[in-house]
Amino acid sequence: MAGAGLEDIVAGETSISTIDGKRGVLTYRGISIHEMADHSSFEETVFLLWYGRLPKAAELDDFRNALSRETVMEDRVAAWLKSLPAEANPMSLLRTGVSLLGLADPEEGASVTPEPWKEGFRYMGQLTSGAPGFGRDHPQSRKAIRLLGRMTTLVPAIQRVMKGQPFVEPKAGRSVAFNFLRCLTGKDPEEGSEKIFDKCLILHADHEFNASTFTARVAAATLSDLHSSVVAAIGALKGPLHGGANTEVMRMLLEVKEPSKAKAWVKDALERKRKIMGFGHRMYKTEDPRATHLRRMSESLCAKVGQPQWYEMSRLIEEAMWELKAIKPNVDFYSASTYYCMGIDPEMFTPIFALSRLSGWTAHIFEQQANNRLIRPVGEWVGPQEAHWEPMEKR
Repeated sequence: MAGAGLEDIVAGETSISTIDGKRGVLTYRGISIHEMADHSSFEETVFLLWYGRLPKAAELDDFRNALSRETVMEDRVAAWLKSLPAEANPMSLLRTGVSLLGLADPEEGASVTPEPWKEGFRYMGQLTSGAPGFGRDHPQSRKAIRLLGRMTTLVPAIQRVMKGQPFVEPKAGRSVAFNFLRCLTGKDPEEGSEKIFDKCLILHADHEFNASTFTARVAAATLSDLHSSVVAAIGALKGPLHGGANTEVMRMLLEVKEPSKAKAWVKDALERKRKIMGFGHRMYKTEDPRATHLRRMSESLCAKVGQPQWYEMSRLIEEAMWELKAIKPNVDFYSASTYYCMGIDPEMFTPIFALSRLSGWTAHIFEQQANNRLIRPVGEWVGPQEAHWEPMEKR
């Protein structure tokens, strides 16, 4: 009998990311998340996830420029977005926005079959054997570059639609992190903020067979198109049991208001059986390795912008949760104060998660379709063993 929620059930093979929950280890293509967070960039991380290896200097420059060229949203997509209800849930707006991008994509109907790349993939004219998925020459890869580029500006555009603000044009040749923050706030970010946000994107990029990623793979296994698979993933991420925890963390901090009340607030909340968001993870038996980096970033950024109370409250809540429940924070806990000190509204935290996780979703879509078999599990019957239709007068 399968465990509830398919816990501990192996649902497939992957070479994209892996988790060792007992030791608190997360790797991308075998490389520790700590190494990636400390030394890499989001664009390099995306390249690694999509194409299976770290890029050479010329390849990374080419990839960055390709993404940057695709950040400008088509006029018709911008007009559609402005026509959507500003009071809608941001994840609903994002889900619809990605559908609109799919309709506008010039290769919307392109084949997803990977036959020419089963023995390798092409990148800048070079052939590499043992490919994990699609190469840059394939329509799926070109669509993925367009989608990630446009998501860089789509997500901040959603916040600006909700506030009745005009859209901001991205800058050519700049990073995903730079253009996201520029299009969100209307001004060029400081280098420190750009680097912190870039690291946040790396930390959220992939996490093995989580709910939204597995949803994307199920959709991709039908040989549906890239945008449809991503829309399916966004629908899964929208659920409060998957995405959205860091939004609730920030609402909690705003409710607590000041550090002196933090520990008493936690104790009272637990006594009232209230769930404290941002703690615990089904996969990790020790600290979530992503939280290690976000704790430091929260402390640094909150101090820099003159709002140290958000980090201090978070630290005291973490201490209280360890003292009272012996539970450690997950990736969502310190990301809340980090994003908030960048001027990002709490309602936008989950769409940002989607922007980052798009890199992982796409890698899994590539991997699934490169060696595809329709995902069709069976259910264990727990209903009556024998039942019969009865005439209406006997019911």
